[in-house]
Amino acid sequence: MSYHLEGRLLEVCNCNVLCPCWIGEDPDNGTCDTIVAWRIDKGTIDGVDVGGNTIAAVAHVPGNILEGNWTAAIFVDDNASKAQEEALLKVYTGQAGGPIARVAQLIGQVVSVERAPIRFTVKEGKGELEIGKDYYAELEPYRGATGGQTTLSDTVFSTVPGAPVFVGKAPTYRSRNPALGIDLDIKNHNALQSTFVFDS
Repeated sequence: MSYHLEGRLLEVCNCNVLCPCWIGEDPDNGTCDTIVAWRIDKGTIDGVDVGGNTIAAVAHVPGNILEGNWTAAIFVDDNASKAQEEALLKVYTGQAGGPIARVAQLIGQVVSVERAPIRFTVKEGKGELEIGKDYYAELEPYRGATGGQTTLSDTVFSTVPGAPVFVGKAPTYRSRNPALGIDLDIKNHNALQSTFVFDS
């Protein structure tokens, strides 16, 4: 199975700024409750065009992120065709190998796979992510001394292997999933953005 995917990442969690998981340290709260969303701007998976779709994971990380055993709920853009959904799930559950499989292998249990309306926008460095009615986050980047977005690269853990990420915070972060034990409504916690190119 082969794929080529180009797109953007929005990620938010209940760790403080900056999330220690990315450098292999334990989460600030002992556990980490996160939403990771990958927007595919253009790409194909075994010849299936999947551009214009978003796939997201709402996950509970029970300890150090590198030890895995996450529990996760997977959401696929409700605009995706059945063929697109199947192709995306093969990649993002690790069945297709490549860089995404290294992230997928950290998930110990998937509690649900659902289709949902997903709003994923980035404008002038500010992002907004909404999945159905139970998940919402605003994201804004930190700026460096010259005005560019503060970046983090060459980290021991990444949800976009091979790509740097823009460090930021989430002025608003709401997430509710009883199956994962998540019920959050918090402000000014960790957020990350990135652009990525994945090949397998």
